[in-house]
Amino acid sequence: MLELPKSTEVNRRIPKQKFYENLTISPTLKRVFVEQIKVIWWRNKIAAITTNLAAGETVTELEVFEVCLSAPHLDEAVLRQIDKEIPYHILFLLEHEGRYQAWTAYKEAAASGINAFKVGTYYHTDWLEESALPLKLDGLNIEQVYENFVRQIAGEALSGTSETLKESVEREERRKELQKQIAVLEVKVWRERQLNKQVELNMKLKQLRRQLDDL
Repeated sequence: MLELPKSTEVNRRIPKQKFYENLTISPTLKRVFVEQIKVIWWRNKIAAITTNLAAGETVTELEVFEVCLSAPHLDEAVLRQIDKEIPYHILFLLEHEGRYQAWTAYKEAAASGINAFKVGTYYHTDWLEESALPLKLDGLNIEQVYENFVRQIAGEALSGTSETLKESVEREERRKELQKQIAVLEVKVWRERQLNKQVELNMKLKQLRRQLDDL
């Protein structure tokens, strides 16, 4: 898939029960695995031993999982559960009726130890034909390939080229938080009937909008 080198191909089916049978997860999440997922395929393993790329400092291996769905929707909690169980970075390709979405999370090593990861924000494409997915194997090592996949999937949201991926992700998180604060404050301004309080709220609103413009 994705015109990746043949040496990276695995094409092994992973029983979905593997991700919930012997784990303490909620009945709701287990039901999502059962009802929303048809089958999970481990399609590719992008690593130093399967490519001519060097291992990265923090990203040594990147897995490509194809998740075939019963309907064109999957609860994000499922991907987060899989990401927590697999001690490597993962590119998810969700498939439904021949169309695909590419998903991946900003995933970084946690402070708790080796093979422990902190799974952050997920980014994804629209539903597309496989050939139209904006994914290209680009980089001199596995870490650069992973970071470029994240940027390719996120598009304009992580378009900053003069900053690290971590900085881009943090900027995007700050942007989303400011947008939420602005939306809440706009409602408060609209509901406020006292002029002096309206003026005060509008001043705060202008400050937040300036901060958003500066990002």
